[in-house]
Amino acid sequence: MTRLIITLILILLIDVYVFQAVRTVMVGSAPLLKRSVYFMYWALSLFTLGTILLAMFTRGTAPNPMRMQVANILFIFFISKVVIVLFLLIDDLVRLTQLISNTVRSPESPKFNLGRHKFLSQMALVMGALPLGTLIWGMVKGAYDYQIKKVTLKFPNLPPAFDGFRLLQITDLHTGSFHSGEHLQEAVRLINQQACDVVVFTGDLVNNVAAEVEPYVEILGQIKAKAGVYSILGNHDYGDYMQWETATQKVQNLIDLKNAHKRMGWDLLLNEHRVLERDGQKIALLGVENWGHRMNFPKYGILSKAYEGTQEYPVKILLSHDPSHWDGEVNQKYQDIDLMLSGHTHGMQFGVNIPGFKWSPVQYVYKQWAGLYRKGKQYLYVNVGLGFLGYHGRVGFLPEITVFEFKRG
Repeated sequence: MTRLIITLILILLIDVYVFQAVRTVMVGSAPLLKRSVYFMYWALSLFTLGTILLAMFTRGTAPNPMRMQVANILFIFFISKVVIVLFLLIDDLVRLTQLISNTVRSPESPKFNLGRHKFLSQMALVMGALPLGTLIWGMVKGAYDYQIKKVTLKFPNLPPAFDGFRLLQITDLHTGSFHSGEHLQEAVRLINQQACDVVVFTGDLVNNVAAEVEPYVEILGQIKAKAGVYSILGNHDYGDYMQWETATQKVQNLIDLKNAHKRMGWDLLLNEHRVLERDGQKIALLGVENWGHRMNFPKYGILSKAYEGTQEYPVKILLSHDPSHWDGEVNQKYQDIDLMLSGHTHGMQFGVNIPGFKWSPVQYVYKQWAGLYRKGKQYLYVNVGLGFLGYHGRVGFLPEITVFEFKRG
């Protein structure tokens, strides 16, 4: 409760501080316009406080997608206010230093420069509008701007029959964040359009509970591939972030989620492997449950179990949700695993991603966080995900469908 009170007080102080800039900018405006702007500002601020209170007292329950959308918009407004505060605070500290210096030199009080203060307030509001516009664009456009990325991988030990074999990866759907099936239907259309040999899904089908995927089972069940659709679980699929009334409910939730994979026609790999065959030649596809090496994420995965019986196959592909598994175990103990496919990071759904340069805050947490990595003869690919979590948008790292083509060499 103490933390909640401190948080609310801090938010209120930020609102009051930003309001001073709003008042300054409105100097000279018509009284009716002033009152309207002031009313809207405080109505939005109080609504934000109310939303925070609601979130605090309903924590641990399955969130409503529309409520999450509203919370996202309010959060974006809050981020903009923080930017405004930082901009104004720097100027206020400079002016305070000058005030103290001038007071020491001369006892006369320096005159307040309204014109300068109004200009700086206007600049602060403009600076605050930049993240506001960017993040709202990420929600409206970026969240559903599906990107098809094509990657060619060469394996010296690839059986000739698999030369040209195409595998499509999707990950981190987080179906609980979608409020309709329209955009998922478009994603499925793009996936099937690639006509790949195999489709794999590398975890996080839901945010918290199995019921989130129910409205989309029919849509996701339309994903087809010549040699099948294979899937694994991610850290969000176990219901670990929910407050369950009984342990039995949590167990049943996981059973329901596994059944959803089955109903969609997805072959869920739970620390096991499958053999892919083409013209009598074979490679192995391994799938493990979540195995995290960072930030106390769960270690349900048992790679030794999935690996058992695959030694004879010349190429091994591993599906493992968390990319930290690569350095944590895979490239140390299983150096004959040729390719590991992961998700989990989302590219933090925010960053800069241009040819030759990529940056995201998530890189300070994960060494491998987006794209292709190589160590010796082993590859790791981190797909930034198709869905979204928390922030209902994407800036820089857009939703991804990855198509791999295997080549000998």
